[in-house]
Amino acid sequence: MTARQNRLPFDLHALEAFLAVCEARSMAAAAKKLSLTQPAISQAIADLETRTRVKLFDRSVRPIALTPAGEIMRQRASGLLSEARQITTAIRQTARGRLALIRAGLVDSLSRALTGPVASFLAEHAEQVSIQSGLTASHAGSLLTRNLDLFIGVDDMSDIEGLDRFELLNEPYILVFPEKTKVPRSIADLAEAADRLPFLRYSARSRTGIDIERHLRRLNIDFPHGLEFDTPFGVTDMVARGKGFAISTPVCVAETAFDGNRIRTAPLPGPSLRRTLTLVSRRQELGTLPRELTRACKAALERSVLAGLRETMPWLRDELR
Repeated sequence: MTARQNRLPFDLHALEAFLAVCEARSMAAAAKKLSLTQPAISQAIADLETRTRVKLFDRSVRPIALTPAGEIMRQRASGLLSEARQITTAIRQTARGRLALIRAGLVDSLSRALTGPVASFLAEHAEQVSIQSGLTASHAGSLLTRNLDLFIGVDDMSDIEGLDRFELLNEPYILVFPEKTKVPRSIADLAEAADRLPFLRYSARSRTGIDIERHLRRLNIDFPHGLEFDTPFGVTDMVARGKGFAISTPVCVAETAFDGNRIRTAPLPGPSLRRTLTLVSRRQELGTLPRELTRACKAALERSVLAGLRETMPWLRDELR
């Protein structure tokens, strides 16, 4: 490969000149704005066009206009320069032991329990903190595209290399029924439960919904489709209203903060089905922060969620770990 092929198609100074021309719509005005000569601006644009092998401006009109290729360059160049300008600030903050920005994803079934603890912890380590609640699938994709720095969810992305994983909690799936309703004690009872009440589903967009459906297929149970929800609140609220029953988890039930007198919980009959909540981050990019955040989250979960679950669902005492 030749040196020419190794060269980047532009440098940041050329991009700065290009964006100035885009904004001013003339080489002369751009030169004045950047305190440069007009020939310097013209040469920067010409060099940029030579190296990218496309025309960026239509010079046959006045004021000059962007070509389609130039419009694409303008959109991308703005982001590149913005990132470049933040590098020095980020480096200086890191030197003082603080990061400029941390972006974290949090699965919605932990939103009530961990938003505060996660935000408080990260605020001690970064100037700016962004926390996004939602489905794990969305957070996993954002981590891979570098739109998130870490996430806490129900997918440890074990098939992806270059990631660190820290387990927060392993919990069983359980049955959730309306109050004063007979709870199934066997697989046969579970299969017949839909004859009395509709089965309320977690959406197939969620990892929880996918795991539950896969488990039901293993049990040869095919519940009719009806209501389904992305969030634990939607599922539990419908159960509390007597509109159906569901398979959920203790933490999902706790997230909804429903009065235990309005719902009944019981072990899921048959083979065990469990889910693991994991903190996932890109390997070694945040130092010891992910491990320390995991410890803080475990402590917060124990105080705010697990202690209460062991009290209200004593049969779960040895199942939450």
